[in-house]
Amino acid sequence: MRFPVQLGYRALAQIARGAALVTPDGSSKVLRSLRARRGIRARYRRWGSAHRDASRPLLWMHAPSVGEGLQARPVLELARSRRPDAQIAYTHFSPSAAAFARSLDVDFTDYLPFDTPGDARAALDALQPTALVFSKLDVWPMITREARERGVHLGLISATLARGSSRRSLGASALLHDAYAALDVVGAIDEADADRLVQLGVRPQTIVVTGDTRYDQVWARAQSVDRGASMLRRLRTSRPTIVAGSTWPSDEAVLLPAFEALRRAGVGFRVVIAAHEPTAQHVGDLAAWAERNSLRADRLDEATSDTDVVIVDRVGVLGDLYALADVAFVGGGFHAAGLHSVLEPAAFGAPVLFGPRFQNSRDAALLAQRHGGASVADVAEAERRLRFWITDPTARREAGDFARALVRSGVGAAERSFALVERLLR
Repeated sequence: MRFPVQLGYRALAQIARGAALVTPDGSSKVLRSLRARRGIRARYRRWGSAHRDASRPLLWMHAPSVGEGLQARPVLELARSRRPDAQIAYTHFSPSAAAFARSLDVDFTDYLPFDTPGDARAALDALQPTALVFSKLDVWPMITREARERGVHLGLISATLARGSSRRSLGASALLHDAYAALDVVGAIDEADADRLVQLGVRPQTIVVTGDTRYDQVWARAQSVDRGASMLRRLRTSRPTIVAGSTWPSDEAVLLPAFEALRRAGVGFRVVIAAHEPTAQHVGDLAAWAERNSLRADRLDEATSDTDVVIVDRVGVLGDLYALADVAFVGGGFHAAGLHSVLEPAAFGAPVLFGPRFQNSRDAALLAQRHGGASVADVAEAERRLRFWITDPTARREAGDFARALVRSGVGAAERSFALVERLLR
């Protein structure tokens, strides 16, 4: 890391550390993230003193948020079953990942400390890791440098870098180049990612193309869903079902008028809609839209096979509800925040629609290329594509088969990624 950049980065990290001590109450992610790091060194030390067995290797896996955590989970599960001698620590950055972290079978979990030399040393002193492995792309320069100096083995799994990623800028390169160059093994999702990772500083000889572990995750989830469970049995209907998942108002501004156009054309179907943030306001707006269009709308727990619009008013169930989908729509593609996962519905064999802003989603691009999904740019395109798949069962099944085959083709990445992690543990 260049010295001026290093000084600036350290200063910002120290400012964040100081801000955590005086952060007021509030529900924003930034405030919650800062407050959660109060006393973090002491928490690490307490666990290290009470639970760290220095005679055993320790795998420290870091995944910043839930998406990266889902990529890490299959590898963590293999590590737990294949290496019972090892202890496992898991850290995250985002408050949204706290509940997910608690669901993992690991020995220690907490927020990642601030990326200052002092916090890095305190965490490394407490955990005494054999290997530190990052999920997807988030490599932190101070922790990486301190770990490298101690002889900790460093890795990166399910590594991917979008063509337009800000990490390819000159400033990011000056900050992160040394950290990426320090990695001992890197599992890239595909050859194109491998080439772009070299541009970040990753040494070519450390890279192995392993694939994306999320494919293992979503495939296993789809296979394990109990289709006879009471919720799915209660909602099952003979009408074609569109499951719209993780939608934002910008998605619904296109999707809901498309539904209205289909109804006017006499196309019969049922909708299950799960907003990304099912706040009372958002749920109420969806119910009001259904009422204006003379549709029977029910919240999830009251809905039956006769319900026209099932409004999902809680999180954590969308992965099961995709089992009902004849056609799926995945939100996020009509604004800049990013498209949500298209793999979950694809694993159930549902053709997938999404908005036009999917350029950073490798999975969406592959679905479109392999005719298991399609992008729609406006109401007319959404109505036309939905009408085609709803009214032509043969075309719908064919597209769904293509979608499922894409997910199935990616299974095995977890085993290949674990093989890299096990090399680090040895």
